[in-house]
This record gives sequence, structure tokens and C-alpha cells, in this order.
Amino acid sequence: MRDAQPTTIYLKDYKAPAYLIDKTDLRFELGEDVTQVHSKLTMRKNPERKGEGNHALVLDGIELKLVELAIDGEALSAMEYFTDTESLTINKDLPDQFVFECTTEIKPQENTSLEGLYKSSGMYCTQCEAEGFRKITYYLDRPDVMSVFSTQVIADKANYPMLLSNGNPAAEGELDDGRHWVTWEDPFKKPAYLFALVAGDLVCIKDTFTTCSGREIDLRIFVEERNSDKCDHALYSLKNSMKWDEEVYGREYDLDIFMIVAVDAFNMGAMENKGLNIFNSSCVLAKPDTATDATYQRIEAIVAHEYFHNWSGNRVTCRDWFQLSLKEGFTVFRDACFSADMHSETVKRVEDVNFLRTVQFSEDAGPLSHPIRPDSFMEISNFYTVTIYEKGAEVVGMIHTLLGPDLFRKGSDLYFDRHDGQAVTTEDFVKAMEDASGKDLAQFRYWYSQSGTPEISVSGEFNAAANTYTLKVKQASSVTAATIITGQTQQLPFHIPVKVGLLAADGKELSLKLVGDSDATVNENLKSLVLDVTEAEQNFEFTDITEAPVPSLLRGFSAPVKLSFNYSRDDLVFLLKNDSDGFCRWDAGQQLAIDILLELVQKLAEGDELSLDARLVDAFASLLAQSITDDQMDKAMVAHMLQLPSEKYLIELIPNADVDAIHQAREFVRKTLADKLSSEWLHCYHAHKVAGEYQPQSSHMADRALKNRCLGYIVETGTDETLQLCLDQYHQANNMTDAHAAMSALVNSTFESERNAVLADFYSRWQHDVQMVDQWFSLQAGNDQPEALARIKHLMEHEKFDIKNPNKVRSVVGVFANQNLVNFHHKSGSGYQFLADQVLVLDKLNPQIASRLLTPLTGWRNFDAQRQKLMKAQLERVLKGQLSKDVYEIASKGLKD
Repeated sequence: MRDAQPTTIYLKDYKAPAYLIDKTDLRFELGEDVTQVHSKLTMRKNPERKGEGNHALVLDGIELKLVELAIDGEALSAMEYFTDTESLTINKDLPDQFVFECTTEIKPQENTSLEGLYKSSGMYCTQCEAEGFRKITYYLDRPDVMSVFSTQVIADKANYPMLLSNGNPAAEGELDDGRHWVTWEDPFKKPAYLFALVAGDLVCIKDTFTTCSGREIDLRIFVEERNSDKCDHALYSLKNSMKWDEEVYGREYDLDIFMIVAVDAFNMGAMENKGLNIFNSSCVLAKPDTATDATYQRIEAIVAHEYFHNWSGNRVTCRDWFQLSLKEGFTVFRDACFSADMHSETVKRVEDVNFLRTVQFSEDAGPLSHPIRPDSFMEISNFYTVTIYEKGAEVVGMIHTLLGPDLFRKGSDLYFDRHDGQAVTTEDFVKAMEDASGKDLAQFRYWYSQSGTPEISVSGEFNAAANTYTLKVKQASSVTAATIITGQTQQLPFHIPVKVGLLAADGKELSLKLVGDSDATVNENLKSLVLDVTEAEQNFEFTDITEAPVPSLLRGFSAPVKLSFNYSRDDLVFLLKNDSDGFCRWDAGQQLAIDILLELVQKLAEGDELSLDARLVDAFASLLAQSITDDQMDKAMVAHMLQLPSEKYLIELIPNADVDAIHQAREFVRKTLADKLSSEWLHCYHAHKVAGEYQPQSSHMADRALKNRCLGYIVETGTDETLQLCLDQYHQANNMTDAHAAMSALVNSTFESERNAVLADFYSRWQHDVQMVDQWFSLQAGNDQPEALARIKHLMEHEKFDIKNPNKVRSVVGVFANQNLVNFHHKSGSGYQFLADQVLVLDKLNPQIASRLLTPLTGWRNFDAQRQKLMKAQLERVLKGQLSKDVYEIASKGLKD
């Protein structure tokens, strides 16, 4: 906990390590009361620091009991070293090469932070990213110190029959006292954050994969026996990922074995430790009657993400934590492309953009805004953000757009070949792309160093006499609370690829030709252009345009920007019906709905009667009809197009947002659409039922998505017939997707007694399944009916709730604060006080989870004056506590005006 204000760490202060570790030998003796860790480090002075004189050897270490300490076999006297709460310093001259040995004692069973080595549900497990290894033993715990590891794990055989670590198994044996041991050898250098150890009573699900060079790789998933029937999908996804990475990036797996372990208590989704990936069980376990389609797709994406890290993160890692997006942004881009290839490219793009606009744009506009390569931090755990991951992926995607797929592949090959086995920077990545392609990316680099979301305004001008159409583009960077705090109030223009098309009155796309010599990238059919927007103001003139077109802008969401164009509502309907770009079709519908919703919010403020623009009703009716008559239409895409913009996103668009009015306007639109299109919803619902056994294949998932979107609207009508339809789907469902959709519709409906009965039935059936209980918690926490806070507190008293388990906290407190907005933002401020209470409790147990939970309160600037005051008061209350660095950083930054 904090004794004084934490210090800020700056990128500009980076220095290479004074010492390196060539070989790390570890021996763990796992005990019920105390665990001993014996480390033997083969070290040397870093030649890069030669000439600077002697440097003290300072090793990181937290919450460790030092038992033994020696250099080159000689024990050190008490005068030759000292320890404090975060480090061990050696006070003696050291030779150029030496062997450091120490023994530490730790108590994993008391480690509630879930960092380092901890024990949960009878299993030992590690999480060392970003700085957890220092809770295991004294070490140079930084990503630019890469070492070859050998690990021996010793434990009681009856309680811990499975002993796992990184690399390949090298030897094993048994001891006379009932213990056994296994030694693991990892031949590839890695930083300590990629170290992993698991010991427990686990079963192993096995498979194999044959690489493109003919090597057979053992694939193993380790789970508790009760979950042994939930691994097939993860194995299938893993093999698809391995095949895809070979075909698309030329990357073959390098070890003899690839392992995944599922654990219930984990701070993150999963961790890419070399050869031994550790997964939150919610991100790896699935079978039809317990996992929804969304869960199947999420598991596929996360398995792929962690596997892809083997190259983009492990073989080539980041020099320091400021470069975190080097591995995460690149790998998110890779897993997004994989998911697009496995399913619908357009649907994947829409899902990613929707999340980016709702969550990352909000982060970019608030006090926690930072570039994808931050300049400073207090606690690195706070920078595992959507900016680092999702915006980082968008930046990589823009490089892909600017270079094209062939040159991008050439650049990635050069990057991996040039830096294999190294810890590098984002600059090294961009330089490889530049060198491979010959493309000048100097201006593009501002995406790495400047925060905030660029805002692009576009206007169009048709010249009938000259047969030209001109797009006038202006770019400006939003000045956020964070940029004011850091003094970064002026930003240089970004290099922004803006993909465009022009549509004629008949809906057909016009061929595009730019006047003059342009850097625009032209696709094969000349129907789309990627415009290189590099200046504050630019004009792009198209020739041979014989009629005033409707522009299709930012196709495929070619850049993470806010774009405005003065479309009429009729223009938006036209694009929704005619645009060949799936993203722009969806976006036109979203813009139409947003324009209507914002008008309704204003009417509520003025006390006017509400009415719904018929154009939205007609657009929805057309989509429903087309989904039945057009076999080629992407049904999953239709399901997304029939979803209204979220309350969270609407809050971001309205200064001094009135949460109640936004909720009321959105509910009015939903209810009106439900009533006016009641027969259409029902017809579409029945048309997209999937017969037969559940299959997690894309076409079936698309039909279920559309059918269940219809069900959500059908229940809004509130009739006995629609209630029975919902109950029938719940009770007759042969898969969790349909059961969950029916239960979700009921939970958020006015059918109180039926809702309670279904919730009771669900719990009775699934109370012994950890993931199902989490779903049960989440559905209730997201219920937007009144008196929500009382229900939340009641859930926290439930026997299955455990505040030490991150999944339980996220499923109750996290869902309430981030999704149940009308109740979390209750005018009394009770939701804010509740969240602050939980943060203060959790900060003593698990600072990482506590700091992430606090984030909603930092968005106080978006709301009306009364809510601002109440939210700030709770942030101030939190800041007065004895806090971890994690929570202190979020609270202090969140309060700055």
C-alpha cells in the first residue's frame, strides 16, 4: 500500500540494463504453508553499458523472505547487500561474469493479488505480466532482460499430479516422501514476464498438429475433471490458428508441445507464456448447453490471440512497457484478421468498430487518455487498455491499408527475421515496414506519440459544368482532459487513410479518378480509393462525374477517427439500402438512429411529445423483409443493423448527458419499433429458426443472432403470446445461445413473476457450473428495472459470490457500473458510492481489479452538473485512502480538470 505519492516513470529515462541474465535455473518446492524458490542466475555485465563505471546490482523483489544469498558459490555477509520493500541491492564489486544464487520463501495461498505465484481452488498458478515475477524471486524483472530458463517443480504427488512450466519436459522422478518432480527446459530466450508454472490435480485433453514442415506438435489442454468435456472447441480453434499463422504469416510453431491451462481465478482473459498459455476458464471452456455463440467466437479469438503471440510477443518482445502495443496491437490485428477469415469480415469489422467507438473513443476523450506508446506511467498494470490493444490494432491496420497485403507481409517477414530473439520498440516495427515497402511513414509515426481521436469533417461539391466532384477534408485533433494535463494541446496533422466511394442516384458505384498526381491507393475495380489525408485541409477532386453523387466515406472504417458529413436522413437511408461496403451500410443506419435519438432527447428536455421518424421504421421493415427473401444476405450483419446505438455511446455524444432522458428516448424507439413491426419481427423470428443439433458454424450462428434480435423486440410488445414465445424458447432450447437470449429478454421485461421463475430454474440447473453462475449473476446485474442497487447488494451476499474472484466481481459490480447505466447513474449518487466502496475493499485484495473497476467514475465530465459533483466526491473519497499505486493513479488522474 502507498506510503507516499507514487513516482512517475518516463519513457525518456529509459536505459539499457546494467546486467544481463544468460541462464535462469529455478527450483520450486511447493508447500502448503511455505513455498521455497531456489534461483541460480548466470549473469554478466551488459557490454552496452561498458565505460560507465561499476553499477550496483539491483534486483526487483516484493513480499519475499530472503533465506540464502551467494555470488559464485560464496555466501554474502550482511554488509554486502540490503533489501527494501521493492528490491535487493548487492554492495560489492562484481566480476564481468558471475553466478547469482538465492533462496526465497513465499506464501502463494495468501496472495490475493493473483500476481506472481498464487494458489486458487487447490491449484498453484502464475501470472507474471507485467511485473509479477518479482513476487516469486529476486530478478531483473524487465522485458529487455531475456534468458534461457530451466525449471524444476517439486510437489506432493497426490495433491498435485500435474507439474507444468515453459518449454519441453526434460526429466521427471519421485522422492521418498511422496513428492515428485518434473524439469522443464525452454530453449528460447524470454523475459521473466513470460514465465509460467502450474501445479494441480488436472486432467489432460490431447491432440496433435502437423506443421507445414512435417513436425508433429503435441497439443494439450489441462482442466479440472469436471470441465473435461468442454475442450473440443478450444482445440479446434488452436489448430485453425496454427494453420492460419503458417499460411498468412509464414510462422511455424517452434516447441514440441503447446499447452493451455484453464483456471477460474485470473485477472486477465489469458496469458501467452511461452509454450504454456494460462487461460481464464471463461475464455477456453465451451459446449453447446453451457456456451453461447458469442462465447464460442470469443474463445476462438482469444485462443488465436495467445497463440499468435508466440511470434508477435514471445520470439520478438517489447524492450520496455512503453512499447506494450508493439506486441498487443499487432497481435489484436492478427487475431481480428483470423476471426474475419473464419466468419464474416464485415460483421467482425462492425463489432470491432462498435467497441472502439463506445469504449476507446471515450478513453481517448477523458483524463486517462494516452498515446498507444505512452510517455509515462505510475503503474504499468493500468496501461493494459483499449487504447494499447484496440487502437494499437487500428494503427497496424492502417499500415496494412497504406502498404497493401503483399508489402505488409513483406514487412512482417522482415520484422520477425530482423528481430527474432530480441526486445524491440514500436519504431523497429514501423522501420521494418518502411524498409520492406519503400513507403515513407515519417508522418504516420504521430499515431504512436499523440493521444486523442482525430476529427475529420468532410464536405462535397459537385460542379456540373466541369463534371467534377470535390471532397473537402479538414482534420483536427480533439483536446482532451489528458492532453491539457500533459500540456499536449497542439498536435501535428496525422497521416490518415480515408477509403471512399461515390454512389449515383440509382445506387450504382461510380468509377473514380482523381485530378492530378495523388498518393491515393486505387483498388482493382476503381470503385474505391484510399485518400492519403496528411494536411489540416485538403481537397480531392474527382473527374468524369456526371451527376451529384452521395459519398460513401471511411469505408471499412479505414482509420480510427470521428468523421462528420452533412448527410440528410434521406441520404443515410439511401446508403443503408445501397452501399456495397458493409461497414458503411451499418454506419448509415447507426447515424440515422443517432440523429433521431438525439432529437428525441432534446424533445424530452423541452417537454414535447415524442414521435418516431417513419424513415427508421421503414428501414427496419426493409431489412427484415430482405433477410427473408435474399439468401445471399449476411444474416449476422442484419442482426447488427437492427440494433440501436447503445446508451453508453449516446452518452459520449451529448454534452452534460441526461442519462434518464437517453434511456427513456431509446426505450421509446425500441417499443415503437416493436409495436409498429410486430408481425414483421414475428415472421423473421420464425424464418430463422435453426433445426437439428447445435453446430457452432457461421451460418447457424447468423440465423440465431437474427432470430434472437427479433425476440428482443417481440418481448417489448408485452403480450401474453410473446411471453409464451419467450418461455417456450427458454424451455425447449437445445443450446445456451437460445436459452440465454430468452432469459435475457425476460430479465429485462415487465414480466416479473416469469422472470423470477426462469432465473430460479436456471440456477437450479447450473449452480455447480462456475461459468453458468457467472452468466446468472451478469444477467441480473444488467437488469435495468428500478431498485437495481438493492438487487446488486443481494447478489453480493449470495453463497456463490466471492469478492476475491475477478470473474465474480466483473459479473456483478462490473456489469452494474458499465452496462446498467440508468441505475448506476441514479440521481441520488448511490451507485457511485457503492462503486467507491467496492474499490476500497478490493484495493486491499487485488489492486489491478480495483483500479479497472474505478474507471467509470473518471468519466464525470460527460454528465450534468449534479452527477459531476457526486462522482467527483466519490473519487475524492477514494483518493483519501491508503491506496495501491494502481488505484492512486486512476483516482488522481481522474480528478484533474
